[in-house]
Amino acid sequence: MIRILIAEDMNLIRGALVALLSLEDDLRVVAEVATGTQIVDAALRTRPDVAVVDIDLPGMDGLAAAGLLAERLPDCRILVLTGLGQPGHLLRALRVHVRGFILKDAPAQTLADGIRRVAAGERVIDPELIATALEVGASPLTSREADALLAADTGLSTEQIATKLSLSPATVRNYLSNAIGKVGARNRIDAIRTAREAGWL
Repeated sequence: MIRILIAEDMNLIRGALVALLSLEDDLRVVAEVATGTQIVDAALRTRPDVAVVDIDLPGMDGLAAAGLLAERLPDCRILVLTGLGQPGHLLRALRVHVRGFILKDAPAQTLADGIRRVAAGERVIDPELIATALEVGASPLTSREADALLAADTGLSTEQIATKLSLSPATVRNYLSNAIGKVGARNRIDAIRTAREAGWL
C-alpha cells in the first residue's frame, strides 16, 4: 500500500484528488493539507511514501515546502502537481529533489500511475517540459532582483519596496533595472510578466 499526502489549497480539487485516489486498491491518502506550512508537520506525523504537492500554496509555496520536506523526511518522495508547466518551476523542483512533475490537465490515470512510479524510485516528468526547461534555462535573476520584482508586482512604489526590503531606493532601482535588462523586458511590468511565464518568480 502506497501512503500519500495531498497538499492542495482548493477544497474542491483536493476532495476530487482524494476521491480519485481512493478508487485505487494500492493507494491510500493518509493526510490532506491546504497550506505549504502544514506539509512537513503532517508528513512527520503520518509518514507518507509520496507527497503530492501543488506549487501555488498559501503560507509557503509548494516548492519551498518540498525542499524542507526532502530535508526532514528524505524517504518521502515528492510529486508536484501544477496548473502551469513553467520551465523555471521544473528546474526549481529538480533542485529540491522532486521526483515527479505532472500538469493538472493530464488524464486522471496519469496521477495514479505517476504516484506508483515515483514511489518505486522513478522520475515522472513530461519530456516536452524538460526540453522547454533546457531551452529557457535557469533564472538569470539574483534573489534580491526577484524580491524587488515580486514587491513591484504588488503595486508598491520604489520607496515602498525599499522600506519593505530594507534597502535604499537607489538600490531598488538598480535591482529593478538589472532585472529588466536580464529578462529582456521593456519595463518592470513586462519584466514581471516575462519572469512569471518562465517560472522564475
